[in-house]
Amino acid sequence: MRTKEEMQDVTLLGNQGTKYEFSYNPGILEAFDNRHPGRDYFVKFNCPEFTSLCPITGQPDFATLYISYIPDRRMVESKALKLYLFSFRNHGDFHEDCMNIIMNDLIRLMEPRYIEVWGKFTPRGGISIDPYCNWGQPGTKYERMVEYRLMNHDLYPETIDNR
Repeated sequence: MRTKEEMQDVTLLGNQGTKYEFSYNPGILEAFDNRHPGRDYFVKFNCPEFTSLCPITGQPDFATLYISYIPDRRMVESKALKLYLFSFRNHGDFHEDCMNIIMNDLIRLMEPRYIEVWGKFTPRGGISIDPYCNWGQPGTKYERMVEYRLMNHDLYPETIDNR
């Protein structure tokens, strides 16, 4: 069990007075110490209710996000991540920009060994857009992993039915 000292940076988890931000706010993100920094392992978040706005039309865009990372010393707290993603609800940006902004904010927060963010947006106008971005710590095997994962991330695309 984690001690209160270990979780001092986590203020949202268990807080009954949750405030939902309706405008993009990276300050919501919180992190805690990785108790297994000597081991490589993936943490994956499946976020099926992401919403942002088209910056031109103001129409809502809906997506499932997949955030996978190999932690180093810090890990993102899941409730804070949920509230952070909710803060995109009224944020107007293109799909590709949203995915890169999310990845950059998580890199700043955690400094992970490796991270990838993949958005699978529902179609608008008959086209779905699925931006994928990734990053690895420079000068490490994780930097080499970026190229491999980028070139191989969608070798077996799903059958699109009615997403």
